[in-house]
Amino acid sequence: MGIVLFLAFYITGNGLGASGAINHVQVAIVKLFAPEHVNRVAYFAEIGGGTQNPLANPGVYMLLGTFLGGMLSGIVNRRFRLETRGGPNVPVAARWAFAFIGGAIMGYGARLARGCTSGQALSGGAVLSAGSFAFMFAVFAGGYALAYFVRRLWN
Repeated sequence: MGIVLFLAFYITGNGLGASGAINHVQVAIVKLFAPEHVNRVAYFAEIGGGTQNPLANPGVYMLLGTFLGGMLSGIVNRRFRLETRGGPNVPVAARWAFAFIGGAIMGYGARLARGCTSGQALSGGAVLSAGSFAFMFAVFAGGYALAYFVRRLWN
């Protein structure tokens, strides 16, 4: 991870992180269907307003490369398959529902915190940001505290 993080800083001038790239993709989709909305909302306009291309961001290509590289690795090593793993007492629909609810909460939190866990922990930690270390301690503490209540989803 250290080498990948160093190369990300060296090549793109930014660290690792997915939420910013996903935000650029979302703005590109909104711009495709409602470009006037992107121009009216200052937050969106900063990313893709006017003639700006929201996809012209190094993070978008890093996100795409991560996805395609992982999928290619799975295919080459014959481990790629579409499946939903769950415990014996948990229906697949419940696993999907909790995954979407958790993803929505994490996505909202990432935008609220101005960065996702990978960006905060890896990139922030690499530059010795005290806020990033506090964030990661809070993430682990919250995860351990919540694990007791959702442990049945994996049994």
